[in-house]
Amino acid sequence: MQEQIKSYLTEVENFSPSSKDELEQFRIRFLGKKGVMGDLFAHMKNVEADQRKAFGALVNELKQHAEEKIAAYKDSFENKSTASTDIDLTLPGEQISLGSLHPISIVRNRIVQIFERIGFNVTDGPEIEDDWHNFSALNFPPEHPARDMQDTFFVKGSDLTPNSSPKERGVASEQGFALRTHTSSVQVRLMETQAPPIRSIMPGRVYRNEAISARAHCFFHQVEGLYIDEDVSFADLKQTLLYFAKEMFGEKTEIRLRPSYFPFTEPSAEVDVSCTLCGGKGCNVCKYTGWLEILGCGMVDPQVLINCGIDEKKYTGFAFGMGIERIAMLQYDINDLRIFSENDVRFLRQFSGLG
Repeated sequence: MQEQIKSYLTEVENFSPSSKDELEQFRIRFLGKKGVMGDLFAHMKNVEADQRKAFGALVNELKQHAEEKIAAYKDSFENKSTASTDIDLTLPGEQISLGSLHPISIVRNRIVQIFERIGFNVTDGPEIEDDWHNFSALNFPPEHPARDMQDTFFVKGSDLTPNSSPKERGVASEQGFALRTHTSSVQVRLMETQAPPIRSIMPGRVYRNEAISARAHCFFHQVEGLYIDEDVSFADLKQTLLYFAKEMFGEKTEIRLRPSYFPFTEPSAEVDVSCTLCGGKGCNVCKYTGWLEILGCGMVDPQVLINCGIDEKKYTGFAFGMGIERIAMLQYDINDLRIFSENDVRFLRQFSGLG
């Protein structure tokens, strides 16, 4: 009888069904009520007592192999059945939606490319800054409103005394640290570590403690530029910005400069471009003036050069800064600043294929 059981084991090991019905017949043959296993268990009472243990071990081994074989093929047939009934391979596949660059990234890249063509490189810096790089080195006096907590996000745990100033460069020993309010701090770091000539732009995210509205946000993006060399003049600044405006908004674009004030430049100016929507004729977007403000600029104040260890008698330079959101709003006729950070897929899909 043991030889018969061994032949059953060989049959189970070699069994390879080609269908679910064939597997079911195998199950009935071995594990059914009148199957092989039933006969073997019934025969056990006729086995000699001294051989019953070995006989029982062989019977259990056969049963285990049969159950494992059935379980293995059952899973494969069920998965195959599901695939064949639930999936129609003749149907066209679902279209995979491709992502796109964010409009802020598109405009940022465009600005960078324009200035790279005239020799500007890109410089980056930390978003958490000390007082020296964010304020003091840029000629912000202790009483300047930007030092007030209503305009600046100070880092928790820092000293918030508004009238204090650091005694050593790069060390906010008294003021503490804050989220940078402009990327001008990167200009300071660049001037401290690189000797002129310097020609670089500084794109990045900045933070202001302001109420969020259609035209203001607590964080936004800037691109600032710095050019320092011998004999740099205001005319160089004007021609650089005129080139940028024509490349960004079209060959017919004009610019105008209006006197302004910034602590780190002297003289300073606000720059307007002719309205791209009405061609300078006047519309509700430009408030019927024909002009749209895009950036601020000026010649680097000699004291800023001194603060950064640059010889103000040998070198001069200019700086400028613009909000990327502002440029994007003009470029794509967007009237609400908040939409840039709301992650509305309907809005973002409109920029697929751009950039």
